[in-house]
Amino acid sequence: MRSVIVFINRNCMPKYHIVTFGCQMNKNDSERIAGLLSEIGFSATENEAEADLILMNTCSVRQSAEERIFGKMKDYKELKETNPGLIVAVTGCMAGRDHDGALRKRLQYVDLFFPTRDMVNLPRWIAELRPELVNGSGTEADYLKIRPLRLPSAQAYVTIQTGCNNFCTYCVVPYARGLESNRSVKDVLRETRELADAGVLEVTLLGQAVNAYRAPDPENFSEGNPYSDHFAALLWEINQIERLERLNWTAAYPSNMTDEVIDALGLPKQVRFLHLPVQAGSDTVLKRMNRKYSRDQYLGIVDKIRSRQPDLALGTDIIVGFCGETDAEFAETVDLYERCAFDISYTAQYSERSGTLAVKLYEDDVPTEVKRDRWNDLQMLMEKTVLAKNQAYVDKVVKVLVEKVENGKASGNSEHLKLTVFDSEDTSLVGKIVPVHIFEAQTWRLMGRLLS
Repeated sequence: MRSVIVFINRNCMPKYHIVTFGCQMNKNDSERIAGLLSEIGFSATENEAEADLILMNTCSVRQSAEERIFGKMKDYKELKETNPGLIVAVTGCMAGRDHDGALRKRLQYVDLFFPTRDMVNLPRWIAELRPELVNGSGTEADYLKIRPLRLPSAQAYVTIQTGCNNFCTYCVVPYARGLESNRSVKDVLRETRELADAGVLEVTLLGQAVNAYRAPDPENFSEGNPYSDHFAALLWEINQIERLERLNWTAAYPSNMTDEVIDALGLPKQVRFLHLPVQAGSDTVLKRMNRKYSRDQYLGIVDKIRSRQPDLALGTDIIVGFCGETDAEFAETVDLYERCAFDISYTAQYSERSGTLAVKLYEDDVPTEVKRDRWNDLQMLMEKTVLAKNQAYVDKVVKVLVEKVENGKASGNSEHLKLTVFDSEDTSLVGKIVPVHIFEAQTWRLMGRLLS
């Protein structure tokens, strides 16, 4: 434990404003930063103009995500002119992968620039810039032990793993977040129990290759746990937590879908959805991407999942226009999509990321218009597939976790993570799981009636 430095703010409570870009893990990291800032006497504000600290938690998956950060610099220049004491900080994957300082040089009005794992130093850094703002100090050396500060909700994210060992050639994660590191079973279960006790009904476990989880403290698994695979065993443990109703996890890596993990998909609190990124349907493209499975292996995993969990909805990630992708290779991806009949695909057009192996090994030689056309082809295929698959829910009753009630409509996700909408003005339904009879299936939502 580090020594505690205390500075007394004799004026009003200082304020912070956090802007989060990117994935669920970034959102969970922002909750940890909010928890840390709360510990040292800060309160949140939605108004950037009244903030003492503005922090951007960044994403580096695509160039467009980073350009948004550079675009904010003009705004922060103006804010600093009216508030010279304003501290602007940048963290997340953008800072984590900037090993040569090239990105930092472009952020002229940023005071603090640090990778996610270094958030534990934030109280000291703020104190060095403006000691009057800080009342206390964080005490954790491991940022994953910082307690997140969450808004009241029936849903929550729990990070169980950070970093990645796979080194896909297009991906910045191993450079931005480091190698794979897994949280202890003890800490994950403690946090999840606390969330359930606070009224959270649905927890989503997060990791870069979440089903590769290996417990640093396997002795904390229960004696009666039926699984030897550590991730499946963790799922079983969480299923024993009272009051928790739903368990989700993302994102799975295909090679880690062991028989036990597939079996654990049938545990009673598991949502009936699995996100299983494939990225491409061609062996030659998968090899260039350094994905550690073949097309046939991926299809075999999907077949095994479908045979053992036939009602599971399946989502994926696909990159179109990766270096050297030919028409024939893209056709294999289309064929794989048709065979798997995904319920949703998050399709991206490949863009170079500096520092990745792909930039060093390959030329980004697929024309922009070809990438766009391939994206459109998969989008149309997805919409056609999903509309057809959703018809199976008509005249069925689904269980919906209500997320909002607005303008006479209530909405939330079913157990298959299908957006479901029904008529209601009862705001007390928010945060509850209710039965809904489906009378119409559209592409992106199911329409239903609330059952009493």
